[in-house]
Amino acid sequence: MRRLFTVLMTALLAAALLTGCGSGEKTAPAQKGDKIQIVTTYSILYDIVKNIGGDRVEIHSLAPVGSNPHEYDPLPLDIQKTTDADVVFYNGLNLEAGNSWFEKLLHTAGKSEEDGTVFRLSEGVKPKYLTSKGHEGEEDPHAWLDIRNGIQYAKNARDALVQIDPKHADIYKANAEKYIAELEALHQEAVTEFSKIPKEKRFLVTSEGAFKYFSDAYDFQAGYIWEINAENQGTPQQVKQIVDLIRSKEVASLFIETSIDPRSMEMVSKETGIPIGGTLFTDSLGKPGEEGDSYIKMMKWNISVILDNLK
Repeated sequence: MRRLFTVLMTALLAAALLTGCGSGEKTAPAQKGDKIQIVTTYSILYDIVKNIGGDRVEIHSLAPVGSNPHEYDPLPLDIQKTTDADVVFYNGLNLEAGNSWFEKLLHTAGKSEEDGTVFRLSEGVKPKYLTSKGHEGEEDPHAWLDIRNGIQYAKNARDALVQIDPKHADIYKANAEKYIAELEALHQEAVTEFSKIPKEKRFLVTSEGAFKYFSDAYDFQAGYIWEINAENQGTPQQVKQIVDLIRSKEVASLFIETSIDPRSMEMVSKETGIPIGGTLFTDSLGKPGEEGDSYIKMMKWNISVILDNLK
């Protein structure tokens, strides 16, 4: 698959270069009708940008709902959409770094932050860092699980859209004001509700260590089997470490994630006798029409599931 990806990228890049030869001038934005053509790297960014852009934007998300955006093999449609896009939004913080897939895609599509066609939505977020062997010092990408960071993403999306489409700045600013107010209210609700859980019971155990930002925002401790999906998952050593940690804490429930194979956590549950209390959203929204099919809905779901199992 990676060989096919490389071949397709090379072919499309050559075609783009041939098409661009002659005038040497920058082409006009590739808008469909009156809409800004946007690519996002995964579904959570898709939803945040959609809330800010509203009817002014048409968005293609690269990693599909339920998939792992840490490592992704772009399809031919993804390459074409990225090439034709007016703007590309990505998370950064090490999320799209697996196999350098995103960097290669941008190179093929002729897009870059320097030319104003690519924006990092985590700009301004204070990063947390990984500690597991082989990943020491790398940025933890899961900033959106702290709703305060989701607000920063929304502000960055607003500013980027105003920059590339200043004629409709008032629309983006109004949409952002309304959306950010909803996020601020949800964050305050989470702080209030989680404070009702006794401190010693605020210990969140998941498969991937995606909840560092969340734990900082809502005063939890976090435990996990592996730290990030880009590494080996569910090794005997990882399972032993989390089992030992669980036995030293007052853990009421374990959690699995929608985009993760549950078998490793099922093994931990069997070993410790602690039940799996629910499923959380981390790297992806839910499917359209199902639970968690927007950023606000996924965070509401996570808050509710954690409260029901730990409160």
